[in-house]
Amino acid sequence: MFKKILSMLTLSLFAAGVVSAADTCTNRGTLDEMYCDENKDLVADTPKDPKDWKDPSTLVFTYTPVEDPAVYKDAFADFQKYLEKATGKKVIYYTVQSNAAEVEAMRSGRLHIAGFSTGPTGFAVNLAGYVPIAVKGYPDGFQGYNLIVVTKKDSGIKSLDDLKGKKVAHTSASSNSGNLAPRAIFPQHGIVPDKDYTVVYSGKHDQSILGVAHGDYDAAPVASDVFKRMAAAGRINADDFNIVFTSPKFPTSSFGYAHNLHPELVKKIVKAFRQKRRRKNKSCYPAALLFSGIILPVYRISTPNFHLTTVFFSVSRDDETAVR
Repeated sequence: MFKKILSMLTLSLFAAGVVSAADTCTNRGTLDEMYCDENKDLVADTPKDPKDWKDPSTLVFTYTPVEDPAVYKDAFADFQKYLEKATGKKVIYYTVQSNAAEVEAMRSGRLHIAGFSTGPTGFAVNLAGYVPIAVKGYPDGFQGYNLIVVTKKDSGIKSLDDLKGKKVAHTSASSNSGNLAPRAIFPQHGIVPDKDYTVVYSGKHDQSILGVAHGDYDAAPVASDVFKRMAAAGRINADDFNIVFTSPKFPTSSFGYAHNLHPELVKKIVKAFRQKRRRKNKSCYPAALLFSGIILPVYRISTPNFHLTTVFFSVSRDDETAVR
């Protein structure tokens, strides 16, 4: 459904979009026709013509609607104040009800800075000119989760190879761990979704997990943090499941800006995410987000690599091996 919405969005907005860029762009990669990637870093370049740079008096910010969107408006209040001080501009929160709405808002120019969840990040990069620069993290690394494949303990499924001929629940088309990552990773292990097993969309991670528990599905790729939260809340008994595959860690979400913001404004935004901040105990972090009054470190993406067909983040610090 998400892909259908984005396809319709692309078609409807292209008619009013920028066609002239197609005449001068020497490399676009997988980006939409509205954008260009001549430096081949897989994200949209800043427009060549300064007349196309945006320097709004008020910056609009939002965060991916993972839960009730209203929750995040209050949760990011302190961060908005911090961003106002860093940029010298008023910052307002724009509530979105879906991932597709968030992508559309940036593509249409109504959204300037945003946090996108893992799966929709690729769509935002390719369809909305989104430039990711940071992820949430801790002093010793980025905040993340794993794609895990869960089965019932007595299912007889011991590995990905045992999924052949089975009915497997994916969550939704735009989900990273619930759909995009399995389609990118599993073929490397000899398993191709839709070819080697039947894909059934459950709608949500918890529904996939409960479906496996009730015998509706033979297995399901889901986010590890959702599985752990459900077990901790008593909604499932973790001992009733086997985890037959665990991926490397993915960032929980990305933060970035619209590609056509004025370069001087972009410098201030990037600096705001990089700038060292101090907590009350005087400890210092590489970078930070102020989230509900708590400083959460954020590691910048020095060489962001977002490609819709691979859907992997390359997240690195100067002294850290990239994690994919």
